[in-house]
Amino acid sequence: FYYFTRLCLEKVLVQCILQSRTLSGADAINALRPFYFAVHPDFFGQHPKEREVNENSLKRLNGYLENLQKPGFRSFKPTQLTFYVREREPNSSNVQESFSTSGFRAVSFTLHTRDLLSTVLDILNSCSLSTEHIQSLNVNSQPHKEAKSTLNRPIKWDKTYYSFTGFKDPEEELEQAQRVETTLISWLDGNEASAVKKLKKSLPLRKELERLKFELSHQLQLSDIRWQRSWGIAHRCSQLHSLGRLVQQRPEVLKNVKGRTVVFTDRSGMSAAGHIMLGTMDVHHHWTKIFERLPNYYKLQKRLLFLEDRISQLLGGIQVIYIEELQPLLTLEEYYETLDNFYNKLCDSRLPFHPRSLRGLQMILESDRYAPSLHEFGHFTIPTVCDPATLQWFFFAKAQEARENLKRKEEMMITEKELIDTSTEKFSLDRLYKEPSVSSAQMIDCCKRLLEESLPYLQGMHLCVSHFYSVLQDGDLCIPWNWK
Repeated sequence: FYYFTRLCLEKVLVQCILQSRTLSGADAINALRPFYFAVHPDFFGQHPKEREVNENSLKRLNGYLENLQKPGFRSFKPTQLTFYVREREPNSSNVQESFSTSGFRAVSFTLHTRDLLSTVLDILNSCSLSTEHIQSLNVNSQPHKEAKSTLNRPIKWDKTYYSFTGFKDPEEELEQAQRVETTLISWLDGNEASAVKKLKKSLPLRKELERLKFELSHQLQLSDIRWQRSWGIAHRCSQLHSLGRLVQQRPEVLKNVKGRTVVFTDRSGMSAAGHIMLGTMDVHHHWTKIFERLPNYYKLQKRLLFLEDRISQLLGGIQVIYIEELQPLLTLEEYYETLDNFYNKLCDSRLPFHPRSLRGLQMILESDRYAPSLHEFGHFTIPTVCDPATLQWFFFAKAQEARENLKRKEEMMITEKELIDTSTEKFSLDRLYKEPSVSSAQMIDCCKRLLEESLPYLQGMHLCVSHFYSVLQDGDLCIPWNWK
């Protein structure tokens, strides 16, 4: 009876919340705290495959959540995610220690919601995690005045109910979450020793990685070697060793890589940016095929560049660009098809643009949007399905603002680099960098506030500016850009 009553009440409460509340970004992070504890890659150090899956899924999830908070962003592709979720310990009352390190289960779900609250609830429910604490969050309410007092009033259960059923007391969980809320100083206090230990252990591997990268780059005359995701140092070394063995076994297939960038990623091929992608789960046979196909890829790339130039001519000289950090990782074939469809649509519309009216401006194409937008960095984001007449009006209406944003971007990039250099020098950091999902404005704000602090803990460390606190397996310290 208790269980049935509770389920019914929970459904009613969740429906009321969905109808009457919106969630802020900070609220979403707090609401997902139990989820982050359950799936964070650092807890899967002994399970590299599961750790890698969670790292990749977390980055895609963070991108989805960030898009939800962008004004005017209304079109989403359903995003399928898989996480390995640690099983809960039955008798633990501490939020951080309530998950087992030995047992975990795979959970797959698809996100297709268009607001933060629905998305958070979907994630928690999919992972069989409690949603009770969401009732206590300080969310923005917009209910009718007469309904406000009843819709937002959480049900008060007697303490014996939780003892009898084994369910978590939301008040107790909220108090625990508040106690868990940390400041930068307190977090560094508690995690410096662990980070130093991991960093020292990783130093020989870091040197080995640099050696392998330099030797392969020199031997193959590569422009660069990169990684799509933040795999651990040992994993990266293993990937370079694999490439090195292929060079020894089949040197003839790598004759066409001169001047190119190799990116280790989730699938093999050539990227929209023209980089050679080597799938980390593929064997040498697949890599060999990619290297053998390079002449054909280069021909397709020339056709792609010609297509970009034709689109530019039709749209007043605006430059068509592809930005790896902001766009999905597309293969050359996928990007060519996107450009080709857009070009054919422009040819059919015969839009009257002055040949140089948009010269100096930039645009990117995306297939999962319906409304054009102007990015803070000055480039236009144009949906492939955008109505040509709407597109023309939007370009002309926003052209001046776009030029101002481009100029501001240059100034911001200079400021960001200066602050990174100053911070690195002040705190004697070995390295200071940011996650791709952290914007320049966020990085600038973070560095300015860091420079006001005295942080002896950071000497010789690798500091990554991210969206949450973490010590990576190789000793890198991750801090949220909006740390307190």
